[in-house]
Amino acid sequence: MRVLSQLEPAKVFEYFEDISNIPRPSYKEEKISNYLVQFAKEHNLEYYQDELFNVIMIKEATPGYEDVEPIILQGHMDMVCEKKPDCTKNMDEEGLDLAIDGDYIYAKGTTLGGDDGIAVAYALAILDDDSLEHPRLEFVCTVSEEVGMDGAFGLDVSMLKGKKLLNLDSEEEGILLTSCAGGCGSEVTLSVSRENVCGVKLSVNVNKLTGGHSGAEIDKWRANANMVMAALLAEMDEKAGVRLISMEGGKKDNAIPRDCAAEVMVSADKVDAAIAAVNAYAEGIKREYEVSDPEMEISVVNDGEATASALSSADTAKAIALIQALPNGIQRMSRDIEGLVETSLNLGVLVLEENALVLRYALRSSVGSAKDAMMSKIAYVAKALGAKAEFAGQYPAWEYKKDSALREDMVRVYEEMFGKKPVVEAIHAGLECGILAGKIPGLDAVSIGPEMHDIHTSEERLSISSTERMYRYVVELLRCK
Repeated sequence: MRVLSQLEPAKVFEYFEDISNIPRPSYKEEKISNYLVQFAKEHNLEYYQDELFNVIMIKEATPGYEDVEPIILQGHMDMVCEKKPDCTKNMDEEGLDLAIDGDYIYAKGTTLGGDDGIAVAYALAILDDDSLEHPRLEFVCTVSEEVGMDGAFGLDVSMLKGKKLLNLDSEEEGILLTSCAGGCGSEVTLSVSRENVCGVKLSVNVNKLTGGHSGAEIDKWRANANMVMAALLAEMDEKAGVRLISMEGGKKDNAIPRDCAAEVMVSADKVDAAIAAVNAYAEGIKREYEVSDPEMEISVVNDGEATASALSSADTAKAIALIQALPNGIQRMSRDIEGLVETSLNLGVLVLEENALVLRYALRSSVGSAKDAMMSKIAYVAKALGAKAEFAGQYPAWEYKKDSALREDMVRVYEEMFGKKPVVEAIHAGLECGILAGKIPGLDAVSIGPEMHDIHTSEERLSISSTERMYRYVVELLRCK
């Protein structure tokens, strides 16, 4: 039973539902990639699929557009797979359960994957429609964008002729993005030792934070569950001398974590002090974030007397200190563009393994030297506390192009269609345009998309009416000569 069959544009939502039925987490895109290849075969399109499972499809120009410069349509096929704590869906193996609420589409219990499934749906609907007028179209659909843009880095662009790229990976209608931050991932590892400890086990939980995309929502100053937990543990350790047993929070380095759980051991005579420390801190932190994270929950449960493998007191203190000493969140705002975050990082994943505490960060900056300085700071702080820092997946910033024929056309068409000028701006989140600009000399790129909210969270939703408007806009752009 199709959920979106009554929506318009019919083909867009038909394809969006099709791809939503295909599991497509990062690094596991083979199924969705093969689906795209099958589409190309059925529509007699020239196509390329590489060993990473990137896919490129090409449709030649319609009559009268043979001499018009080609357009590259671009998006990514993978999605961030987050779900609510009570959701049992295996997102590696199962499709999404779509639903409609007024003007919005969402997925029950999970992320929706509108980022960037809507780009795929738009492109397939356009390539499927022989009534549209357009120049040569080159649809580039990459893998693993959400985990370091691996697909774009590995993409062979030798078959592409276009110098104008329409990236369909934005989430705010009426905003044309023309530059973005560069960044990388960082993994900080602290070796720890364990021993069997007797005492009272306490379970501490931080839940129901707002979360969000670490680029698009970092300026909302939302609480990070991993950082909240570290502060809680610091209070408990100071008041009661706790020993860490387990700790885990967040699933993706580029998603602001909503939940974090920890278990600690404490001596029987310090239980009340430990619990009081949690409750006192919870009262203050909830008040601090009552606007950005109104549903925040912090709890501590006495699990009774137990024997468990726990960190030493010294390693417990060192682990807490490492999390708190490393930077997190906005580091500097842009000096050139008002309201734009220049440099930030996000502790997206925290896990205490058997012999190591592992912290994973997403770093972003529109200034290369600022990114380098932040990497150096992480490395030095980690080293000072006996940890090691590694960096991977560096991607370049997408620099603003002063003379852009594509941007001029997009502003003009938008004003003609909707009676107002679009906003032209930069974004702190990373996009693949910078990588592709490095591969295609002289590339003229702009990023757009329909209205989406709370991407990378289980509350993600896509506006139906905005999807329709932006599709008409894209189709009209393709008619420009």
